[in-house]
Amino acid sequence: MDTTLADPLVGRLLDGRYQVEALIARGGMATVYLATDTRLERRVALKVMHPDLARDTEFVDRFIGEAKSVARLSHPNIVSVFDQGSDGYYPYLAMEYLPGRTLRDLLEERGAFPAHEALGIMLPLLSGLAAAHAAGIVHRDVKPENVLIAPDGHLKVVDFGLARGLTVSNQTRTGVIIGTVAYLAPEQVTGTGADPRTDVYAAGIVLYELLTGTKPHSGESPLAVAYKHVNEQVPAPSRLVPGLPVEIDQLVMMATNRDPRGRPADASELIRAVEHVMRGMPPGPLRGPSAFLAEPYTAPMATQSAGRTGQDGHTQMLGDGRPAVTGARPGYQPTGYEEYGDYGRGGRRRGRVTLLVVLALAIFVLAGAGGWWLTQGRYAKVPSVAGMTDAAALGTLRSDGFRVTIGTSVTSNSARLGTVVRTVPGAGGRVTKGSEITLVPSAGPQKIKIPSVTGQQVAQAQAALRGAGLTPGQVKQVASGSASAGTVVGTQPGAGTVWPANQPVAIQVSAGPPLPDFVGQNEQTIQQWAAQNGITLNVQQDAASSQPQGTITRQSPAAGTPITSNETVTIGVSNGPPQVAVPNVDGMSIAQARQTLRQAGFKVTIDRFTPFGQVFDYSPSGQAPKGSTITIYAGL
Repeated sequence: MDTTLADPLVGRLLDGRYQVEALIARGGMATVYLATDTRLERRVALKVMHPDLARDTEFVDRFIGEAKSVARLSHPNIVSVFDQGSDGYYPYLAMEYLPGRTLRDLLEERGAFPAHEALGIMLPLLSGLAAAHAAGIVHRDVKPENVLIAPDGHLKVVDFGLARGLTVSNQTRTGVIIGTVAYLAPEQVTGTGADPRTDVYAAGIVLYELLTGTKPHSGESPLAVAYKHVNEQVPAPSRLVPGLPVEIDQLVMMATNRDPRGRPADASELIRAVEHVMRGMPPGPLRGPSAFLAEPYTAPMATQSAGRTGQDGHTQMLGDGRPAVTGARPGYQPTGYEEYGDYGRGGRRRGRVTLLVVLALAIFVLAGAGGWWLTQGRYAKVPSVAGMTDAAALGTLRSDGFRVTIGTSVTSNSARLGTVVRTVPGAGGRVTKGSEITLVPSAGPQKIKIPSVTGQQVAQAQAALRGAGLTPGQVKQVASGSASAGTVVGTQPGAGTVWPANQPVAIQVSAGPPLPDFVGQNEQTIQQWAAQNGITLNVQQDAASSQPQGTITRQSPAAGTPITSNETVTIGVSNGPPQVAVPNVDGMSIAQARQTLRQAGFKVTIDRFTPFGQVFDYSPSGQAPKGSTITIYAGL
């Protein structure tokens, strides 16, 4: 069956602007269509959310909010978002249309890539991620399917921020987790949050797949794979591809460290690590995606040669198959004696000539070996140990035959405490074998006292933190009865705290005064407060409450929530306790009457009590609220 013809949106003019032409792809959250923007007369890729997800207002709000953030990004390695809107139950994004392929298509077609080519693909991918990270946007779903390759080979990343909130438990029904589980960072699985280091982890998995042609973890179910990310380290790619440089293994294992603190802080730091590895690798072809699309890649074939080559590059052979004599004087022809080393004295002369030839060859070989030793053999390249623990770096250098000393620790915003910042001489340097290498350990990031930014606007506070050498973090809305909405009320950690320069400082911004606690108060009193503060009350009757009539039993939003004028607060108001029948206790003894009324759910008071009197009246009678008080009158 042709799914294009069966699709309800194909052929439709969406939102009065976008003429939907054909279905491109269908995913767990949305379907992508080829469409024409009739207003601007250009082709776009239209990403339309599935109608079942569109009924979740929180999901739609997040979809729209983050799409607006991504639309502000402008980078050659990011697919542009042109527009966002909704047509009934069809929220959509209008994006740049690229008619090329995805990196997944390339992987399925090509399999594993040589190290130079894999790193060449990673650089534009990471460049797009770095631009997003600099703007405070986390992708959360980095994978080959979200990397598009245009026909000219230009690589662009798509779907920034639109995977936020997807978890193993609540998204298996949509199928989204099936496609993304192989690239989930441990903190996404455990639900402890996502930041740029989450994208770094997924990028490390993509690099592993480019190098090996396979994913690092597999299992019987998506859940089993997800928890392997939590409990198992990504293996070194050289286990599947012997001969990969150790620096490549270290790069992949650093990017996919299960502890986010052990990874590069963001994509820009990972770019620097990739470039550092590439500079230390032997020269090789650096082929980007455009080269793969332009022509099929063919691995270079090894060549072999035999015999002696002449000046024209071809082996010169005599008629009997022996190599021809080269370099002889013109017109010279060897005699039979010279050819066989025999001057008429038998084999002894032949033996002397052979011995002289062997000695000459030996001297030549030894001279050549000595030259090789003097120019190359006595030197070694300093391995890259930056980012390793001090102990691991020490072991690596000593196993390569170097003597090692530990230098003075230095602060570093990129190397964790207990790891190596650099070596002296530096990685890749050419030194004599057995030389002394100095390890420079990290003392951790520089620590700076957080300045007070209370009372400032968000942009001013962020600038003040950057000016102090700190990293502005998440902007959090909090209730404040003393500061107007939009004003900074503090930071987390607070001002005066000595804080690592590379760790984000959250900024707390007033979202308005806190909502009072209405529960237990009278509705009329709160109606007056609401009128004075520009708040609308949505009153709902609470028939099941035993509270007195008019008492507020619940509220939404909860007490303490920031509130501003023109907002609506829903309250539940008690109808009063249910009415029940009052038992007839006339003529009973006081003890009997008290017991009967209490069993019916009433409280009892007694008037004109006498020890042996009988009840001659009670009030109220008929019906009364359950739990109310009944007065009985007793006499002689």
